[in-house]
Amino acid sequence: MTLSALEICAGGGGQALGLEGAGYECSAVLEIDAYACQTLRDNRPNWNVLEADLKEFEAKSFRGIDLFAGGVPCPPFSVAGKQLGADDERDLFPTALRLISECEPAAVMLENVRGLASSRFDDYRKGIMTQLVKLGYEPSWQVLYAKDFGVPQLRPRFVLVAVKQKFAENFAFPLPLENECTVADALYDLVAAHGWEGAFAWRRKADKVAPTIVGGSKKHGGADLGPTRAKRQWAELGVDGKGIANTPPDSSMEKDHLIRLTIPMVARIQGFPDDWKFSGGKTAQYRQIGNAFPPPVAKAVGVSIQQALHGIPRNYQEGDQIDFPLAANG
Repeated sequence: MTLSALEICAGGGGQALGLEGAGYECSAVLEIDAYACQTLRDNRPNWNVLEADLKEFEAKSFRGIDLFAGGVPCPPFSVAGKQLGADDERDLFPTALRLISECEPAAVMLENVRGLASSRFDDYRKGIMTQLVKLGYEPSWQVLYAKDFGVPQLRPRFVLVAVKQKFAENFAFPLPLENECTVADALYDLVAAHGWEGAFAWRRKADKVAPTIVGGSKKHGGADLGPTRAKRQWAELGVDGKGIANTPPDSSMEKDHLIRLTIPMVARIQGFPDDWKFSGGKTAQYRQIGNAFPPPVAKAVGVSIQQALHGIPRNYQEGDQIDFPLAANG
């Protein structure tokens, strides 16, 4: 049986796309940014895209949904900000908990920056977990690295999963893949597409995992690859992180120059498929990509949750004979 999902703070669709790949049917995706909503509508006309303020949204009509998912805003917990946590007006965890209580999903998946895993927010995390336990869930969290799931960047993310207690014994976070994908693996064909003579030499330099793509916000940050330290790391990969190019390097560019990534290149580094197109100008597109939960990571976690809801033991090995129920929530 196909499981249903409701997603909040959907952005440009990274998590929703990953959950689709994991076999979930999209009941609705909620997002306030107009460009991101247009991206979702353009790529998936069949999705129920709700352009609304999360604080004004009610989830009672989605009661009994199988999965409630979302990436609530990260500035309250990011080391790049003031880390105000609950004192930050952008903290939407309380709103997420309200919506969970309203729709009573079988499982919850919420992701945020690694900063939420720090000792600074021990009490805050415990408060969230306590609330979820009161709502009948068994919550757990882990910091997952995108590089462990076929994405060519580091990108550590705090991922919280809570499943109804009757499913808890079957849930385990996904294990890392054996092999990593590098920037060269992901981008070489795009870098070489317009005849740049330095492409082969660049490939050797870029045969590493990238630092984390940074999306920025509407108030701060444009279409570049992050703070000074990150730009130095990108330069070691043969990439100029000070901006985003409109086209790939071509034959007019000298062999030893640093290249600038294009929007399609950044999307690949974030794990999006080439046919997923973004709405808005270059900066709006870049922010949608840079702030996304990489689809391959969302897919891996989504599969683990689906196995738990279908009663597949956490030590399941492919080929084992399993008889699982047809429904999760209900």
